[in-house]
Amino acid sequence: MSVQYHEGIGRRKTSTARVRISSGSGKFVVNGKPLQAYFTRSGDMEQIMAPLRAAGLEKGLDVSVLVRGGGVTGQTGAVQHGVARALLELDPKLRPAMRGGGFLTRDSRMKERKKPGLKRARKAPTYTKR
Repeated sequence: MSVQYHEGIGRRKTSTARVRISSGSGKFVVNGKPLQAYFTRSGDMEQIMAPLRAAGLEKGLDVSVLVRGGGVTGQTGAVQHGVARALLELDPKLRPAMRGGGFLTRDSRMKERKKPGLKRARKAPTYTKR
């Protein structure tokens, strides 16, 4: 017996999230922990659940996530992106809702590299006249 699920991969900064959605009771597990235990900051859960709310499928789906790399903000964005892509695989008619919420667009902003002669990407050493 094979379990029917739909998968979506989301990315943000250096984080990658593999999201699997299957029909169920509304469980949301991230790296083996409940959503509330893994993402403890106040706005993170709302951001992650936004694609499910836009689709109106908060309660009827079980979501399993494996997320690696990056920090809390990057992982939150990666999970949101992955959930939206998995929902799209589940039902292609959800594309306007996902596109309207901006959930399908990958946030391409990355950390800028450090340049030689500078302290950071753009910060120059303090200028002294003498």
